[in-house]
Amino acid sequence: MLAVGIASTLILLGMTTFYAKHEESTILEQNKRTRSELLQTTIYGLRALMLKGSADVAQNYASLLQQVPGLIEVKIMRRDGMEAFLDNQTIEDVNWRKGKTFFLPKETETSVQVLAKDDKYLQQALSMDAIVSYPSRSETGESLMNLLAPIGMSKSCHGCHGDEHESIGVVKLTTSMTPVYAAIEEARWRALRIAGIALALLLLLVWQLTQRMVVKKIQLVTEAMSKVADGDYTTEVNASGNDELRTMSESFNTMVKQLLKTYDGFQQEKNKLATIILSAREGMIATDENERVVLVNPAAERLLGKTAQQISEEGFLHFLDDPDYIRAFIDNNGHGIPDVVVFNNRVIQINAARICNQKGKVIGSAALIRDITEEKKLEEELRQISYTDKLTGLFNRRRMDELLREEFSRARRYGHPLTILLFDVDHFKKFNDTHGHDMGDRVLETIGHILKDQFRKNDFPCRYGGEEFCVILTSTPAPQSQDGCFIPAERLRARIEATPVQGLRVTISIGVAVFPHPQLKTPEEMIKMADQALYEAKHQGRNRVILAYNLPQFQETSPDALPQERS
Repeated sequence: MLAVGIASTLILLGMTTFYAKHEESTILEQNKRTRSELLQTTIYGLRALMLKGSADVAQNYASLLQQVPGLIEVKIMRRDGMEAFLDNQTIEDVNWRKGKTFFLPKETETSVQVLAKDDKYLQQALSMDAIVSYPSRSETGESLMNLLAPIGMSKSCHGCHGDEHESIGVVKLTTSMTPVYAAIEEARWRALRIAGIALALLLLLVWQLTQRMVVKKIQLVTEAMSKVADGDYTTEVNASGNDELRTMSESFNTMVKQLLKTYDGFQQEKNKLATIILSAREGMIATDENERVVLVNPAAERLLGKTAQQISEEGFLHFLDDPDYIRAFIDNNGHGIPDVVVFNNRVIQINAARICNQKGKVIGSAALIRDITEEKKLEEELRQISYTDKLTGLFNRRRMDELLREEFSRARRYGHPLTILLFDVDHFKKFNDTHGHDMGDRVLETIGHILKDQFRKNDFPCRYGGEEFCVILTSTPAPQSQDGCFIPAERLRARIEATPVQGLRVTISIGVAVFPHPQLKTPEEMIKMADQALYEAKHQGRNRVILAYNLPQFQETSPDALPQERS
């Protein structure tokens, strides 16, 4: 509208200026033509008066012409610029040429120099024998226009004035330009009013057309865009016509349809994500780029024992009540930081990190919290199952090997004594064959119960395999002591012998190996030493305890000479 208004204004101003200039030129030309005609009429009147010999009334004739509206002054001059008919010069010249008194001389003479003899406009009018105009101003400052017209000489005038010149005088006609300028000003204002009205009508027309053809359609699109912004993706713009706005409306409708399709897809994914987040058993906490908590799912509230509002108010770093730990975890990306903690009577595993966009700018932080209490329990149970013999409830062979390696290494490092009891059930094969495998299992179960009840918590009773058992005794007294390793072994043998299994008597043979010993360098050697002592117990008649260091092959160094310092 502004551009159209400016362009229309410039065009109309140009047209107005042209019209005003044309009107001004027309008025001036019309004024000049009117004054010229009046001047010619004056000259014709003077010539007629003079031809009839009434030259004496010419002065009165000129005075009467001044009463014509718009005329300021009418002067009849001789060729020398003197006003005619005021003195006797012309009368005397005519009488001299006639040779008689043709005109009576004036009794009273006056001389008025209207224009200087050498006035350029006067000379121009005489030389060109044409009307000459020039401007001037009155004493009051009024703008005047002067017209000089030579009075041509006809043949009938030669008798009185001779034939030396083509004109006998000059008529000076002075008119006021005020009415002319007033007419010009009125024409200008009239042109401006017409231009203003035309401009107003044009702008009104443009405004109406714009409202109908542009603004209304744009408003339709704008309203549709507002509805889309408010979430109404079913909005369409029905723009009529065959212009760019219709094309824009069609493009808008296509865009909205695509947006609706995309929005539906996003909504479905959002619903899926919301379902996952809200129903997840893992706790989730997320922040924005300003570290304000923006997401806390129900699982996080349950695991932490806090409400979402409380977590948001405390801040992301305080959800475990240990901001230094969370900060260190995030700063190190979890490297070297334990990810399992005990909180709210639960064993939980956390993973926390900062979230960055493709440009590397941090846009938030997130934490995933998992309750692994049951997993840890199950893990411990599985570990116990993997380490425990199902029949006897004792440690199995694999766990026995691990414990023996650990305790042997500790005994070597710190110089602590370590004892193992290796035993089996006497005549167990015959026992199974006679009484059945079920009875054999009951025997093994009974031995397992006795072993768990007989020894300390820091001792490790294990099932070595079949009917064989092994007990690892840590920090036992020195082998040369009367209260050393022999006493617990003998006590075990006696208790099993004294415990009938469904009326049946059960006995065992035990081989004992003790560290430190010069010949023991590995756990395997210790098992082998105890096994040889067990073999000796079988050889000597069973149901007895044999100490390995009493066997000849292990007596290279007496028990009293066993090293007591750390090995």
